[in-house]
Amino acid sequence: MFCWGSTIHGELGLGGIEDENILIPRELDFKKAAEIQQIACGENYTVVITQIGEIYSCGNNDYGQLGHEKGRKRLQLIPGLDAFVFKKAACGAYHTLAINEWGQLFSWGSNTEGQLGLNSKNFMESSPRMVKTLGTSVVVQIACGMKHAFALTNNGELYSWGSNSEGQLGLGTDTKYEIKPKFISAFIGIPIAFIACGGYHSIAISKSGAVFGWGKNTFGQLGLNDTQDRNLPCQLQTLQNAKICYAACGEEFSVFLTVDGGVFTCGAGMYGQLGHGSNSNEILPRQVMELMGSTVTQISCGKRHTLALVPSRGRVYAWGLGGAGQLGNHSTRSVTTPQVVHGPWIAPNGSTIMDVNKQFNSRTIGYIVKHIFTGGDHCFATVISQNDIVKPDDCRILESTSQILTITEDQLMACQRVPPNSSIDHELMTYLETVFKSLSCVTGSFLLKNDAHYGCSSKHHGVDLDQASRLFGIIRELDNKTIQELIFTCITDSLIPSFVNLSSKIICTESLRIYLILPLYHGFVNPLNCNSLHKPFCKAVLALKPEILKTVTSWWLKTPPHYFERLVRVHKSVVLHYVKQFKSNKAVSWDVTLQVILDSLHLLNKLNNEGDEGNKVPYSTFHLPELIELIDIRTDYIKWISEKESFSSQKVFCNYPFLLDANAKIILLETDQAIQMQSAMNEAATLAVMNQMFFDPFSIPHHNQFVILNVSRENIVADTLRELSQYNSSDLKKPLRVKFHGEEAEDAGGVKKEFFMLLLREILDPKYGMFKQYEETRIIWFSEDSLEDENMYFLIGILCGLVIYNFIIIDLPFPLALYKKLLHEPVGLIDMKDMSPVLAKSMQNILDYEEADFEEVFGLHFEIVREVFGEKKIYELIPDGSKVPVTWKNKKQFVDLYVDYTLNKSVDPHFQAFYKGFHKVCGGRVLELFHSYELMAVVVGNEDYDWEELEKNATYKEGYTKDNPTIILFWQVFRELPLEEKKKFLLFLTGSDRIPIQGMKAIKITIQPMNDERLLPVAHTCFNLLDLPRYQTRERLRYKLLQAIQQTHGFSLV
Repeated sequence: MFCWGSTIHGELGLGGIEDENILIPRELDFKKAAEIQQIACGENYTVVITQIGEIYSCGNNDYGQLGHEKGRKRLQLIPGLDAFVFKKAACGAYHTLAINEWGQLFSWGSNTEGQLGLNSKNFMESSPRMVKTLGTSVVVQIACGMKHAFALTNNGELYSWGSNSEGQLGLGTDTKYEIKPKFISAFIGIPIAFIACGGYHSIAISKSGAVFGWGKNTFGQLGLNDTQDRNLPCQLQTLQNAKICYAACGEEFSVFLTVDGGVFTCGAGMYGQLGHGSNSNEILPRQVMELMGSTVTQISCGKRHTLALVPSRGRVYAWGLGGAGQLGNHSTRSVTTPQVVHGPWIAPNGSTIMDVNKQFNSRTIGYIVKHIFTGGDHCFATVISQNDIVKPDDCRILESTSQILTITEDQLMACQRVPPNSSIDHELMTYLETVFKSLSCVTGSFLLKNDAHYGCSSKHHGVDLDQASRLFGIIRELDNKTIQELIFTCITDSLIPSFVNLSSKIICTESLRIYLILPLYHGFVNPLNCNSLHKPFCKAVLALKPEILKTVTSWWLKTPPHYFERLVRVHKSVVLHYVKQFKSNKAVSWDVTLQVILDSLHLLNKLNNEGDEGNKVPYSTFHLPELIELIDIRTDYIKWISEKESFSSQKVFCNYPFLLDANAKIILLETDQAIQMQSAMNEAATLAVMNQMFFDPFSIPHHNQFVILNVSRENIVADTLRELSQYNSSDLKKPLRVKFHGEEAEDAGGVKKEFFMLLLREILDPKYGMFKQYEETRIIWFSEDSLEDENMYFLIGILCGLVIYNFIIIDLPFPLALYKKLLHEPVGLIDMKDMSPVLAKSMQNILDYEEADFEEVFGLHFEIVREVFGEKKIYELIPDGSKVPVTWKNKKQFVDLYVDYTLNKSVDPHFQAFYKGFHKVCGGRVLELFHSYELMAVVVGNEDYDWEELEKNATYKEGYTKDNPTIILFWQVFRELPLEEKKKFLLFLTGSDRIPIQGMKAIKITIQPMNDERLLPVAHTCFNLLDLPRYQTRERLRYKLLQAIQQTHGFSLV
């Protein structure tokens, strides 16, 4: 080992020599030099730990800090510690800490401000004593400032004690000092990887590189861009993405090491200790430019100087105060940039630093630096031979024994090996209790490999969810019930309570990882755990401050769909569990648990609808189909609509419409229809009676209970306009009846279907110019340049409303965007894909292009050019848009404005007329319960055909049964039909080739016989009734059926 710098007090262990300062590294004659584990340096003394756990010390002993009775000029073994194997030591100005192999903490030396943590006011302790306050904890890291100290335990708790004159204990208090360790609550949930102390300030680094500083900040040593002291940990935002993994502190400055081997410094610079080529202070961490291009693996700080090791070059660099020779460059001058220490070591390739032959004998030359240590004004370097199999230490790779415990596969596999009924090994039980009770241990687990977890932020959680899922899967499969119960108890009794009230204390996003990790625990799958798991978890989520909740929810949105689906599923299981308890009377007893679960589901549903690329999971994932069997959904709806009128706050499921599936919503639509129609009919009856009483006492009261439209096929549009003009808004809520001139059919549903089909086909035909058709998709949208009267759009809106209110399925070629706009849902680029995939792809290409030649490639301006009636027309998206080029910086604004213009602004007058007409019919609250997808499916149905379901639900009359030979032949023929022919059959029989939102089970067809097999099958569309002659052969049945299903327009009585 080599040493240099001040030796006034014997701190270099060179013995009673005349030199006070050693200007270049000198070999130390210490018999255990090759066995050194660690060296810790105080103000003017030194402590050495060997590989077998012995502690030696030398230097100043004014306060008993050496653990000897007197000062020592050479390293001597501290007496009375034979029973212990020590692993780490840390030195303050005049006090010493050390931890043994069991994680027990000992302290000795000065105690003027309680820095020994012994809960004693003794001025000093000259013999090592155990810190009993932490006697039951396993300490894994220690750090000392001038008069304060820190200890990190294996469960992730950080403790501080000693002087608090500048707030350096991080407790948020103004007390002058603490004489025993105090827990720093600010770090709850943050997995700390490293701690360091300056003279009167403190630094902590999390596992994912978040850096925190607190204490004295006179010179900017906290790196917080100011010079105000802090008594609570504050994150250095400027180092958020720098991947900091290690730190060292001088008295008034801080040095940070990155994963890539870069060095940043801040704080006092009057002696050049920051290495920036000046004597200026720095209040923000700044990279040492002289070391750029070099991979630094170790840093160490003295009081006012810094050392750095670059092993690839075999060089130790030093800068800062040099008055005691601590820079090792044969000078006592201070330097402001990194200078090479003149040591006799070589690079791995064998090259020497310089011509050191004059200064060192040949026996000394040929070493490689293993580790550098410094403190006060003195330095040490341990070395290994060039041929040694031991590699130099790397501060960027933290020893596992210095880290908090985490959930690991090895330990869980050990759990797996425990037989079902065996007792658990004490060490394994202690491990399980430690990690599963600790928020920091859990949030420090399952991190992405290869440093990919660094830079935790709202955009990047850094958790390996696949690994977490796999390891929680191991826990789920454990056979030993005692282990299962122990883990469950730790989570419910300790882990969850630790973060329930975390919201106000969160200083780092890493603690929020618990909201990603914990739902993977299999206990959440069991709804019986709702009070111990789901309820407190959901309460904690809902209690988060908005900006913090935004981080958690953005992480959830970034998870794979199967993870998000699991979140929804575990919440739904609790709702179902609750509702089932009240199945008998269908009246659910609401309590806090049910409320918070429903509110959490509401949050998840809102998130699901916010994704840029559409829904995270299908909206049907949220449905609880069982609800309609378990609660009285109609009563629930009536309570819900009365709630708004009475301004009461009733607990009803209609406040959570995402739980209601298509069947439930159709029931509610029917309920609302019945209420509205009954109200309209009652109003009409009342008016008729009033009219008789006051105007015509002798007339017979008459009111029409239906909206009756008499139309002809030839003038269907004009006739419909004329007929509808007779009815007001409340009339349109009545049941609809349609009569075609010259046709006998009674309208029980089928005539309505054909009426809407013919009318809308006529009105929506692009040849009239009211709507533009996109050729790629056959979708239509409002025409920007239509000259048609707004009343026509108003009429179409009314017709679409009537379609919904009368449960008619009709294939309207509108995109989902129309239904989104009707329900006030936002529309965007994803909706453009429905209409024109080519245009949408062009817009996406603009967003995705990252090259520097963006403007040359696209050549766009903030304008849209259209051809209107053969003339070019320009629409500017912003004022003077024709003169504003689209650039890489403003491209998103351009795409947003383009989409907004196409879907909103350009068609707004036409859409508003349509909207008013639609809401004239569908003005009730019931539509608030619908998602745009569902509203669209109510109108156009869907194509989720289940032909087996159609056959299964068919009924038979007048002698037909499912076993009748003709019926058997019919279904054989039907099954063999191609899809298009089956759809024609559906259109022939029901009036529509699409199926209701509830699915095929909602179509009930009836087949009855006809005796004359010369006739074609006949459909009674109103009743979904098929007259099927008793055909004797399969061929004849097929021929006649195919003939019949080509005839799908016009109604006659059979």
